[in-house]
Amino acid sequence: VQLVESGGGLVQPGGSLKLSCAASGRTYAMGWFRQVSGKEREFVAAINWSADDKYYATSVKGRCTISRDNAKNTVYLQMDGLKSEDTATYFCAADATYPTAIFTTSRGYPYWGQGTQVTVSS
Repeated sequence: VQLVESGGGLVQPGGSLKLSCAASGRTYAMGWFRQVSGKEREFVAAINWSADDKYYATSVKGRCTISRDNAKNTVYLQMDGLKSEDTATYFCAADATYPTAIFTTSRGYPYWGQGTQVTVSS
């Protein structure tokens, strides 16, 4: 499975961005992580295949919404009320083995995209 992220860019504080991640095949649990240079990759959000189970990091809860379109093999991350501390490279991750699972750690995801840069600055 190959994952391709899009939708990153430069946005002012308080602004919004919608990230997309297109998978080359069927996936089950999918997640978004982010990483700042020199720091560990951190969990942002995750969604299961049926989209009835979602998890968010405390730092983004209430500001981000994860969703998916299984017909398009695509997962989205709507980010609102962006802050400077949201600046990072955002990675999409996927599992294609466990149909009912959801993972909030990177260990659960064998497939990763290349990342898309999000910069929040005035």
